[in-house]
Parts: sequence; structure tokens; C-alpha cells
Amino acid sequence: MNKKKVALIIIFIITIGLFFTLDVGQYLNLGYIKSQQEAINDYYAVNPVKTGLIFFISYILITGISLPGAGIMTLAGGAIFGLVWGTILVSFGSVFGATMAFLIARYLFHDYIQKKFSKQLEPINRGIRKEGDLYLFTIRFIPIFPFFIVNTLMALTPIKTLNFALVSQIGMLIPTIIFVNAGTQLAKIESPGDVLSPELILSFVLLGLFPLLGKKIIVFIRRKQHKSLDIIEPENDGS
Repeated sequence: MNKKKVALIIIFIITIGLFFTLDVGQYLNLGYIKSQQEAINDYYAVNPVKTGLIFFISYILITGISLPGAGIMTLAGGAIFGLVWGTILVSFGSVFGATMAFLIARYLFHDYIQKKFSKQLEPINRGIRKEGDLYLFTIRFIPIFPFFIVNTLMALTPIKTLNFALVSQIGMLIPTIIFVNAGTQLAKIESPGDVLSPELILSFVLLGLFPLLGKKIIVFIRRKQHKSLDIIEPENDGS
């Protein structure tokens, strides 16, 4: 591993260490946000652009370094900025942060993992090259998969960075709107889990799997048609 990668890993570890040492997480819990909501709203009323920039940059850093708190930040986005601006800030903040985490993981680990496990990864690489966008869309659409794990694992595959960013933003848009909208009613929420009922999660799963299952069904039908043609053609040649 070269010196640049070692330095990046050290910076990464120090940043995470400072996050927990300084107990920054105390400011990223629902109780604190709710207790400070009036003061934050007053500050936002006087400094709308500055508040938006602070929130946006903070969201990118938290998701980009894979720190805990993205769910709380999403709810806070709805509480502070409302549905429209909250969705815009969270949507772009999350995709920039996810892409940042993706690029860091790819830079640090992609080449090593691909070389070390090239044979084992070949079937996965083929699948990603062929249907990677659909797989990523499905995973992003279902908000039960940890954000940082998706970013890291996809970085180890051959998926293109632009595809990762675009598909992530589209796939995360509906869950983002739901969480931001819930944030507009922050006083009624006791934990991020209150936003996602079992029925809603099931709906996400079904909707997220639909494009992938649809493509599989089309491929299956086409294969059946090709096999039928292969059987019929020799009979026609012999008549």
C-alpha cells in the first residue's frame, strides 16, 4: 500500500476517533434536535443561505466519512427547511456523500480486493457489468440496507462512478421524501424507526424488486422463444 493510501486511512481513523472522543454524536440525536428546533428555526429565518450551506456540507461529511447520524439529519432537514428544500438538500447531500465514500473505498481497497479474489469475484463482476444499475437501484430503494455498507461494497465492483451517483440519487429519492416529510412533523417522532412501519418497508421491498424481477421475466420469456425457434427451424429445413 502506497504512502497516500496510508495517509488517507490515518486521516479517516483520526476523524472517526475525534467524532467519538468529542462526542459529536450528542448533537445528532433526535432529542437534541427537537430541543433546539426553535433556536435553529430562528437562526434559519435570519440566515437562510448560511444555514442551508452548513446543513448541506455537514450532511456530505457525515455520509462521506460513514459516520452515524444520516437518518437524524434527514429528519432535521424536513424540520428546518420544509419538504421541498429539505428534499433538495438531503437528496444532493446524500448522493455527494455516498459518492465520496464510494470513491474513498474504491481508491483504498478496489484494486487489492479485485486482485486477491479475482476468480471468486468474476461472476459478481459480470453481473454488475450487465445489471449493476438495477441491483443498485433495488438496494437504494429499500431503506433497510445500511448506507455505508452499500457505498463500500459497490466500490469494490466494476460499476462506473457516474452510474453509481445517478442511480443512487434516483433510487433514494422516494425514501428521502418520506423521511423529510416525516421530519416536518418532528415533534411527533420519538425515533427514526417510527417513520418506517413494517407495511411501508414491505412496500419498498416489492417496489424495489419489481424492475429487477420484470427484467428477469423478460429474459426468461425470450430464452423460451429462442428454444422454440431452434426446435422448429430444423423441421422446416427438412420439409
